[in-house]
Amino acid sequence: MTTEPLPIAVDPAVRRPLGDIAAGAERFTQARVERIIRIVVALGCAVLGTQAFLNALGSRQEAPPAHLPLLLVVFIPLAMMVAASVAGVGVRTVAGIFAVVFPIVLLCWPLVTYARADAADGAPWIWYLLNVGTTAAVLAFGLTLQIAWAAVIPILYAIARLTQLGGAPADVVDVVRDAVFAAILAAVVITLGRLLRGVAVGIDQARSEAVASYAVAAAHNAAETERVAVAALMHDSVLAALIAAERAHTPREEALAAAMAREALTRLANTDQDAGEGPDEPVAVAAIAAALRRVVADLDADVPVAADIAAAAPLVPGRVARAVVLAATQAVSNAIVHAHGEGLRVALRADGQRLRVQVTDRGPGFDPASIPDDRLGIRGSIVARMAAVGGRARVRTAADGTHVVLDWEFSR
Repeated sequence: MTTEPLPIAVDPAVRRPLGDIAAGAERFTQARVERIIRIVVALGCAVLGTQAFLNALGSRQEAPPAHLPLLLVVFIPLAMMVAASVAGVGVRTVAGIFAVVFPIVLLCWPLVTYARADAADGAPWIWYLLNVGTTAAVLAFGLTLQIAWAAVIPILYAIARLTQLGGAPADVVDVVRDAVFAAILAAVVITLGRLLRGVAVGIDQARSEAVASYAVAAAHNAAETERVAVAALMHDSVLAALIAAERAHTPREEALAAAMAREALTRLANTDQDAGEGPDEPVAVAAIAAALRRVVADLDADVPVAADIAAAAPLVPGRVARAVVLAATQAVSNAIVHAHGEGLRVALRADGQRLRVQVTDRGPGFDPASIPDDRLGIRGSIVARMAAVGGRARVRTAADGTHVVLDWEFSR
């Protein structure tokens, strides 16, 4: 029985990656089940074939002139089928040859055993090959021909054997019993093959659907991540540049605002390289404190940054340090814009277990539920940014102010 590759529904936007991913999984289980079936068939046919061959060597049931040609016609294709099943090459072709040859041998059996009833005692060697013939059909043909071979081969054997024996009533029972036994065993082989292949197809279909769903979800997630990253980048860089430009009253401040604008444009042009928030080379916590002082000074020179750094504080991965600085910068920008910098304080604390940055103000606070979904100042630039590096951001707001806490725990 053969199976066609299972169709996989794909999103046109991700057609090529999805096809590449699903190609290997589409027939994974089917290929292995077919391999198992071939090995089992090779083993069973080798055992039955050896038994039949040993009986055939000393057989006197067929006429001597036909003995050797009959052995060659039967056992050469059988040996080729066993070898092909082990190697996994040309199995259908070789099995099809044996499946066709064996019924022809059964048709010829009455002719080669004519007038030799005195040598017909015991089961003929072709009896051992009845289910080898039906098994060859399972390997070579579709279900309809498999069923046909499972019925035709036992019937041909019964006719050939009864013709050889002369049709005595005492022999009919034994021959019919042998034929029925061969038919039942053939039905079992077909059923098992059909069942195993059906299960394999089901497993491969489930796997293909899972891979397809994962690929589509991954593509959508990548697009959403990129959208959030670009939106957060624009929010951070553009807003910071605008705040600096608004507060620029001296040539130095104007130059600083222009530099921040250039940096924002550069980051936008290199968005695909900025997804990791900078290199991962470890930096000292003191460098994070210095970076916070610089960005806070750029936004509001009157806000001090308190730093309490323990001597045992480990180094921080570069991407984490940059995420913390950018998230804190966003929190400071929010406090300046929405709370006018009232009571703004920034504090950094680090020990052997945790790095924490706190940004507080005494503004009027806000209602988190009222923030539109497309506003990413807190959701994207603070909370999601910290989560992306394994950290945590908490924002508590009330009528007496807002408290933003950024935490990142060192690996133990």
